[in-house]
Amino acid sequence: MPTTLILLPGLVCDSATWGPQIQALSPRLRCHVADYGLCDSINAMAQHVLHTAPSQTFALAGHSMGGRVALEVLRLAPHRVHHLALLDTGTHPLPAGDAGARERAGRMALLQTAERKGMRAMAALWAKPMVHPAHHGTPVFEAVLDMLARSSPEQYAAQINALLNRPDAAPVLPTIRCPTLVLTGREDLWSPPEAHERMAAAIAGAQLCIVEQCGHMSMLEQPEVVNAAFESWLFK
Repeated sequence: MPTTLILLPGLVCDSATWGPQIQALSPRLRCHVADYGLCDSINAMAQHVLHTAPSQTFALAGHSMGGRVALEVLRLAPHRVHHLALLDTGTHPLPAGDAGARERAGRMALLQTAERKGMRAMAALWAKPMVHPAHHGTPVFEAVLDMLARSSPEQYAAQINALLNRPDAAPVLPTIRCPTLVLTGREDLWSPPEAHERMAAAIAGAQLCIVEQCGHMSMLEQPEVVNAAFESWLFK
């Protein structure tokens, strides 16, 4: 049975994004949430995770940007990861042409908002399409805003740089040999189910979970479903 679970947050997220999972799993696992500091590349984040891991081998779960960091950890040190979960994430690099230019412009516009008006103002713009409409105006949505507001424009800039220069992680998928969970929300507009179906198909024996009535912040939006998926992934 796993003894250490390293949890990798997404863009300017922190341990709060994994709160329900930590509460459910802490009696049986040592849960460690990575802090990327001002690392400004996916590789640097993965190297930091490996250097600060509290044990030599571990289970690893990454959400959104954290899923990309998890795949880079697998590329660098596959022997250290014995269970892997990829939540609401992707593998593709920045697209070429107009699509890439639109993504870059959108991210930089949000960064300018963070620098000029503060992180909470940025969060109010960024989080609305990320969270299922059923959660808008609820404590879940406020918790997401509070979490993003705890970060800084400097961290946001570093992590945006990492995402705009993200590597193509698709070649890592067929090399994965450990029990793997691939999970996303049915209504995740940024990391849609079809992409996760392709990821799961590329990983031998992967467990695919599509969470209903759920956007991008699956661990907070539908914690019971995610916790059940983690239970099956880790202990069965």
